[in-house]
Amino acid sequence: RKNSASEGSGYSVPMSVSRCARLLSRLRYGGAVVLRSRQRGPSRAATAGAFSTTSSNGRDNGGAKAPDTSLFVPLPVAPVELGPEGDVGAELTCPLNKSEVLKVLNKFYKRKEIQKLGAENGLDARLFHQAFISFRKYIMESNSLSPDVHIILNDVCCGAGHVDDLFPFFMRHAKEIFPMLECMDDLRKISDLRLPPNWYPEARAIQRKIVFHSGPTNSGKTYHAIQRYLAAKSGVYCGPLKLLAHEIFQKSNDANVPCDLVTGEERVCVDGEARPSAHVACTIEMCSVNTPYEVAVIDEIQMIKDPSRGWAWTRALLGLCAEEIHVCGEAAAINLVTELMYTTGEEVEVRNYKRLTPIKVLDKALESLDNLRPGDCIVCFSKNDIYSVSRQIEARGQECAVIYGSLPPGTKLTQAKKFNDPDDPCKIMVATDAIGMGLNLSIKRIIFNSLVKPVVNEKGEKEMDTITTSQALQISGRAGRFSSVFKEGEVTTMHRDDLVLLKDILNKSVEPLVAAGLHPTAEQIEMFAYHLPGATLSNLIDIFVSLSQVDGLYFVCNVDDFKFLADMIQHIPLNLRARYVFCTAPINKKQPYVCTSLLKFARQFSRNEPLTFDWLCRHISWPLTPPRNIKELVHLEAVHDVLDLYLWLSYRFMDMFPDTSLVRDIQKELDDIIQIGVLNITRLIQVSEAASGTVAVPDDFPLQRTHIAEGMLNMEDFPQRNQASFPNDAKDQGQRRARGLKALGHRSMGAQMEPPGRIRGVLAARLIQQGLLTQEMLKQLEKEWLADRSGNAAGAAQSTDPKGKKRK
Repeated sequence: RKNSASEGSGYSVPMSVSRCARLLSRLRYGGAVVLRSRQRGPSRAATAGAFSTTSSNGRDNGGAKAPDTSLFVPLPVAPVELGPEGDVGAELTCPLNKSEVLKVLNKFYKRKEIQKLGAENGLDARLFHQAFISFRKYIMESNSLSPDVHIILNDVCCGAGHVDDLFPFFMRHAKEIFPMLECMDDLRKISDLRLPPNWYPEARAIQRKIVFHSGPTNSGKTYHAIQRYLAAKSGVYCGPLKLLAHEIFQKSNDANVPCDLVTGEERVCVDGEARPSAHVACTIEMCSVNTPYEVAVIDEIQMIKDPSRGWAWTRALLGLCAEEIHVCGEAAAINLVTELMYTTGEEVEVRNYKRLTPIKVLDKALESLDNLRPGDCIVCFSKNDIYSVSRQIEARGQECAVIYGSLPPGTKLTQAKKFNDPDDPCKIMVATDAIGMGLNLSIKRIIFNSLVKPVVNEKGEKEMDTITTSQALQISGRAGRFSSVFKEGEVTTMHRDDLVLLKDILNKSVEPLVAAGLHPTAEQIEMFAYHLPGATLSNLIDIFVSLSQVDGLYFVCNVDDFKFLADMIQHIPLNLRARYVFCTAPINKKQPYVCTSLLKFARQFSRNEPLTFDWLCRHISWPLTPPRNIKELVHLEAVHDVLDLYLWLSYRFMDMFPDTSLVRDIQKELDDIIQIGVLNITRLIQVSEAASGTVAVPDDFPLQRTHIAEGMLNMEDFPQRNQASFPNDAKDQGQRRARGLKALGHRSMGAQMEPPGRIRGVLAARLIQQGLLTQEMLKQLEKEWLADRSGNAAGAAQSTDPKGKKRK
């Protein structure tokens, strides 16, 4: 065959017939590509028919939604080095002129017809660009191209072929770096979440009776459901907290109904021979959807809307194999539960309950801690407020109990018992909204220290917002409980201005629930990974959520925590199932020590080295001593969470986490040590303040990103010229907070801590640490301050310079 580029010069490539046949036989597409490459025009019809997967509007032929292609991460494709067989394409034609090839490739990229053809084959503008960059790099950096690509490029460079003839090879490369293009239909089927009831064939095989026990807190709704549970031959209780599961476990066994306990970190079998009991109390994530029961109780059903954990309530409601399902919760969930059961062909019987004891919203705020009386509980929404308020209470000669979310369950129970004991001098409690469920407390009056708390918005971002009616009712309902010594409850606020807002919140009706949470299962992610073997677990989750389809009754739960852990351990070699389990570990990603421990656990696991008791003791520096300051107390709480993590993993990988009983023993010892710290919390606060001038530790719910909202910042913390840019309600709230601090006996924090020359730096650090200020906001303030300063300097220079020039 004569070389096309050298026809005028008469140059030809000497080649025997047998060698030519042998080389042609190695071509991927045989001689057809060579013959087609000699055509002057493009064969668009053939290429479009061969590779078409989606329609031009970005939707497949079935009308499915277009995927979020920003989540598609291209896989690297290494350039081809010259092999032992040599450059077959060059032997058939001639070596390529890379500068001419680059011109051809750029011309190919700019053609509108090619871009349109790419869109028809699933390549939107983003993917088309990324695929072309990779394709061009592959062509330009390879020392030896496959013969078919080499021949096509040579013919196009010589004018013997059309640039569009490159499209099949471009698409072949695109599917190599974006393997999801090849299997989009399969991925959509796997991520189709529109019929969750069909996931539980055992539950669909029986006709279940659904009873909804509806009512406010302290109405007896859960009591009646538990009575039916105790009377049944077999039953399962599903609660949101370990404390609640443990309470039902105790009640059942006290009533001579043998009951086992199952939580993420603990399994207690009451039978001496370890045979499972007919009754089990568990946290809702741990309930079995394969075991048949006579009665199942699902507590706090309104949490089915929770953006992180709602999937567990959905799974229990749709999947439990019980003749009777007793659902307890707010009336706001009735319509949603009824609609969900309609899709399963099951009717819902609603039983309404009223509160057993009256509760009254007072007309006067507390205003000063001097007005506290026995049975009062001050509710704060940050750990720092807990420390501040508890210290000031004890400074007035009164003892107080302290409960917040990160305390171990044993410490919470001890503090609750101390507060409830009529013979104990502790008559005041300071707590977060952790008291909203799981603890029986003898509270006369609930006092809201603030009505603003950190929340997660629909985008998964954390921001400050006023508490909802549901939250306010849940917390207020802890006052005057039927089983306590106070038969009438009272609710008020710390600050006078908040009282009007509290009444407005409580007078509103709770908005009905509209959707239930769902979450991808390990099996679904494994099927995704089969089709996308080169993708990371975090990327698999992103693509799954992007492609997932749900109907109006469901939503996909937030997976940010899962992705955070997936990214953190991505570099550790683990099989997919083990990696998935590690990423579902129930830890707080805002605790660095706990996250570091998970990383070490995963690394040790990947080496197939058991995590022994001795190894764990070295990691946590056991034995530990009682805390000397708040920082050490926070660390001990984190260590307790690490032990919880070990126990949680031990029930998933028993061989690799073998020393469960020993770890449980030291966890009980650690619980006692933490209790000592909490009992002496005022002294710890004093030590911390003496050392650093302030107490500031991460809250249970720190902010990743904040927005200007009520109660976030004091306006006096900003330069005067910047205050005009904030809404008036934010200014009012800032002034209100300042008055509140005065009511608690505070002076300005800046005045307490630092001389004037250092207030700015300390204030900024404190606000960032507490999550009230972001780095972006700080940079903006700095820019405005510098602009104001330079403007003033320029004005002064302009007034003294006769030529009117500004100084720099």
